[in-house]
Amino acid sequence: MTIRPSIDVATRISAELSAIIEGLLNDPKREAPPQTLEEVRLALVAGGSSETREMEFLRPQDETSLLVELDRLIEEYGEEASAGDFVVFKASEGLSRVIQAALDDISVRARTLAGMREAMVNGLTARLIGEGALDEDDEGVLLGEIDELIQHYGEDAPAETLIRFE
Repeated sequence: MTIRPSIDVATRISAELSAIIEGLLNDPKREAPPQTLEEVRLALVAGGSSETREMEFLRPQDETSLLVELDRLIEEYGEEASAGDFVVFKASEGLSRVIQAALDDISVRARTLAGMREAMVNGLTARLIGEGALDEDDEGVLLGEIDELIQHYGEDAPAETLIRFE
């Protein structure tokens, strides 16, 4: 049995590797998505180009290599660590707009996910819809999304760290 780390391991991973792991976990073409870091590594090596496989052996000093990063995570957390723990969740574009609007609004005091949800329920989302910054159909979806983020990170997590910059 693997003991789950007590820190948020998703903060220890690059956005690129997190996106690759998320893609592998959600790939409908895969019969069985990788469950562990070791399985992610095997999928990367098997699905990578010949250059990826060569890099693993010829240039292990390459600090930017995703395989090197993954190997470091395996060394730190073990090969049986859950791959899903290393997926970084970010707010959607619409929710990022809501969070940024709340951060810019001095009347919104709480900067946590729970504070953002409260501001949304108390009219922030409606105001942004009225201003044309959001679509009318987004209101229910955004509440569901913030609820998922609260479930994953907790009510007291700072909302600002989840803003997606694209």
